[in-house]
Formats: sequence, structure tokens, C-alpha cells
Amino acid sequence: MTAARSHASPTSGSHDAEAERVTEEVRDRGLDARLVVDRGSFHLDVALTAAPGDVVAVLGPNGAGKTTALRALAGLAPLSGGHLRLDGAELDGVPPEHRPVGVVFQDYLLFPHLSALDNVAFGPRCRGAAKAEARAQAAELLSRLGLADHASARPARLSGGQAQRVALARALAIRPRLLLLDEPLAALDARTRLDVRSQLRRHLAEFEAVAVLVTHDPLDAMVLADRLVVIERGQVVQEGSPADIARRPRTDYIAQLVGLNLYRGQADGHTVRLDTGAAIATTEELSGPAFVAFPPGAVTLHLDRPSGSSARNLWRCEVAGLETHGDQIRVDLTGELPLAADLTTIAAAELGLHPGASVWASVKAAQTHAYPA
Repeated sequence: MTAARSHASPTSGSHDAEAERVTEEVRDRGLDARLVVDRGSFHLDVALTAAPGDVVAVLGPNGAGKTTALRALAGLAPLSGGHLRLDGAELDGVPPEHRPVGVVFQDYLLFPHLSALDNVAFGPRCRGAAKAEARAQAAELLSRLGLADHASARPARLSGGQAQRVALARALAIRPRLLLLDEPLAALDARTRLDVRSQLRRHLAEFEAVAVLVTHDPLDAMVLADRLVVIERGQVVQEGSPADIARRPRTDYIAQLVGLNLYRGQADGHTVRLDTGAAIATTEELSGPAFVAFPPGAVTLHLDRPSGSSARNLWRCEVAGLETHGDQIRVDLTGELPLAADLTTIAAAELGLHPGASVWASVKAAQTHAYPA
């Protein structure tokens, strides 16, 4: 089930103050990058800035360029243009092994023949540390991550959550100024993911340099990151705090991520009129191009046109599909206004909903949120 289609243009959110703060801090410290990469017909052009201590999540649909951006930051994909500076130093052209960059890959890529301790000690050893020194650093990191009792275990004997923390320790062992995390929780089952997510958030909060998280999971991004950068088709379409992006999505993909119906139209007072002719009443008063959004849970469905309802928005719709969505039923509706509605299982049964059924959908103006496009 998807949120109703919008025709949003790729503009960024209201993040001027945050962007100004970051720009000031990254001149000499932090990440200042414009990643331009051409790979065949695909063109990536993404700007990323972050101050030390920031956790930035890069989100986007499959094929948006998330992995290409991460590989460019790591030095695994050459830049076609732009720049990449870390703590004021130019990194473009510096071999990956000589960059102060730690990477946690999606499948962790631990050495199967080495213990957890020696996996973590591998980076410092490659950078010239004596064996005893490297192992002492590794032991300290494993202890910090709650893995002291598993230092001698090889990867095959570790749980998914333990392997993830060993991979994090290995990335931190080189004392990176930039930490890259590529879908770090994707390989975990749901129960383990919940625990490891909270642990990872705590460890990232203690990390004093820049961390960039690449993910397609909105919950991982919302929980772990201070700032989100959403890319589609190789371009940044929106960036800002998780709260700002959740409240004011600017593309259909983002609306789906945060679970909202999103539309774009022309506002005139308390009404936003769409290109299709449908109109949505809002409590905000606007003029000109505007977005309007509301959650599927704000939609009430009726078999007959309701009389005496206080809802100012009412549309005739047809059920296009139903699916289980958590503990509710997500109803996909077409008609005057394509939208998604969330109902309890009991409510859906009482209405006797099925594909092709005609219904009336209502939404109170106070449950919509309009903002300039």
C-alpha cells in the first residue's frame, strides 16, 4: 500500500539554521563533500556536510544512489567531480586504506579465521601498531561494547548482534574521523534488531567524529540519526531533522516512509485544490503552491454518505485493495481522492470491505497539515 501520489519537486526542507550551523563547523572540522559520480547512465550529485559528533542518515529507494555515495566517501568509487574534505583535508585521490575512515558493511565482512579480538586488532596492525598494542586496543573496545567474554570467539560462533558489534569495534579501532555504516542492522532478525538498534544509538552518541548511516529503513534512520538526507535518482530531495521530515514530507517516497497521504496543489485560504479537481480543507491559511498531508489513521470510512458529520472533507471512493498493516487493516482507495486509510480489524469487518466496494471517506480539517511547496 502506498500513500497517494504527489508531484513534489526536489526541494529541501526548512533547515536553513541547521545548515548554517553545520557549514560553520565543517570549515576546518567535520565532513564537507559534494559527491559527483558518473556510472554509465547513472549520475550522482549529492552534497553532504556534518560537524563532529553528528550522525547523518542517507535514505532513498533502491537505485537512488545511497551505496554509490557511501563508496565515494570510502574511496571505493572515484569522484567524477565535486570535492571531499574531512577536517579540512582533501581526501579525493587518497587511497582507501590511508583514509581516516571506518566502515561497517551490511554483511560485516569479518575474517572467519580470526577471533573477535584479532578481527578488531587487524586495522591498527595494518597501520603500524605493534601486536601487543593493537590487541590491547581491541580488548578495550570489545569491553566497551560488552563483548569482553567473546574476545576469543570466531565469527561463526557469534550471534548476529554480537557480530555487528565486533564489526563496529573493528571500524572504531582505527580511530576514524568518519564512520560509515552500510545498512548496519539489515542482517538482524526483528527481535535482535530492536536491542542492537538501541545499543548502536548509545555508541554513536559517544562517537566524537562524523558518522554517516546509509539505510532504507526509516525507523533505523529516525532512531539513530540527528539529521536525514533523502536522495532520489542521484539527487538530494529533502534534508533536515527527523521530526521536520516526518512532519513535512516533500515527495511521495518520503510520505510513504513516514506513513502519510501527501498531495500537492494550489492553496487559497483554508483550501488546497489539486490538479485533479479534488479539494482538501485545512486549518492552516495559505496562498500559492502547497503540500497537504494527513495520516491514514485520520480517515473514517462510511458505506453511505454521512449526514451531520463535522468532517469538512468528504470524498466518494472505491476500495482497490486491503492488507494487514501492523494490528490494523490498510485500505487502498481510489476515486475522487486516491488515499490510504487505516482501520481496526473489527471496523473493516463491520463495513464488509472488499475490492470494488464503494465507500465515503472523511477527514477532519484539523487532522490535515498544509505547508508551502
